[in-house]
Amino acid sequence: MIYLDYNATTPLYNHAHEAMLPYFDQHFGNPSSVHAAGREARAAIDDARDKLAALLRVKPHELIFTSGGTESCNLAVLSLARCPSSRGGHVISNKAEHHAVLNAVEYLEKRKNFEVTWLNVSPDGIVDLGQLASAIRTETRLVSIMAANNETGVIQPMREISQICRDRGVLLHSDMVQSFGKIDIDLSLVDTASFAAHKFYGPKGAGLLFLRSGLSVQPIMFGGAHENERRPGTENVAAIAGMAAAAEWTLRDRQVEQKREAQLRDELWARIAGTFPAANQNGDSAHRLANTLNVSFPGFDSETTLMALDLEGVCASSGSACMVGSVIASHVLLAMGLPMERASSAVRFSLGKQTTAKEIDDAAKAIERIVDQLMKANSAYAVA
Repeated sequence: MIYLDYNATTPLYNHAHEAMLPYFDQHFGNPSSVHAAGREARAAIDDARDKLAALLRVKPHELIFTSGGTESCNLAVLSLARCPSSRGGHVISNKAEHHAVLNAVEYLEKRKNFEVTWLNVSPDGIVDLGQLASAIRTETRLVSIMAANNETGVIQPMREISQICRDRGVLLHSDMVQSFGKIDIDLSLVDTASFAAHKFYGPKGAGLLFLRSGLSVQPIMFGGAHENERRPGTENVAAIAGMAAAAEWTLRDRQVEQKREAQLRDELWARIAGTFPAANQNGDSAHRLANTLNVSFPGFDSETTLMALDLEGVCASSGSACMVGSVIASHVLLAMGLPMERASSAVRFSLGKQTTAKEIDDAAKAIERIVDQLMKANSAYAVA
């Protein structure tokens, strides 16, 4: 199997797995209990929080542990937008966001009487900064723009976005789920940011939300005083310990690794373009994650191409991995103004630490075979 779907999830790093093991049996206590077993579990959470805070260059109490990126995004968007009042307001985002933000903002718009400004996105995937600046008004509660897109890898100009929001006194949230371990993260630019462990070689079911000191959130769940009364529920001690271990490892050789992945990604694109000159690379090629390649194969729908890749032992996707196996036209590419044919024929290849040059070579050969087969099938159909 050739796994080229690292943006969907990453394999669990072995040291992260080892860091988790003691909390499955030996130190199984509830971290909210006052006895020795509980204190051992609490110590693991505190240690993980300190490690992650140091890596992110923030204060430990500014981190809230969650179940993953979706909950972190929901908590940021829903709670901060509603903090000043429960009677509506104004929020700014864009239609190329991950559904964790997109659907949360749509909920505010449709169910909570919020006004929403949806920013335009260029054909390269960059939000319109001029429109952002002009859209902010007195009642604007929150701006939410992801740092790097999960489908195209396009990196937004967060420094400029931050300056616009700072100048106008508006809170800024960023979905940074795809950013950790891939690009420099400067949390001084934002008020809140979301992360998920399984995107950087940690376990599924663990995430965190950065929330700047001085800001408060309204819980979106109820039932306890955990995480300083910001997120109720017994913490997933083992997963939190694994997340901290994975984060340390991921950042250890980040720049060297990202350069390696970029070279492999560009090699794959060169081979695809040579095999199928009609292919289109989607997203800004200069401002993009090193590991991400989004390609449209005109004339072939995404589902057919993905099934053919799967039969060849190549794992890829058509976009977000949070749509329960559905293969539909990418909402991200449509938000960028690309035509339906291009959006519905897109395939995302995303690389990771375990990706090898041989795998890229084998994947390129598999794509060559698939393109040849599909073109022959299309020709035969046209003749018939």
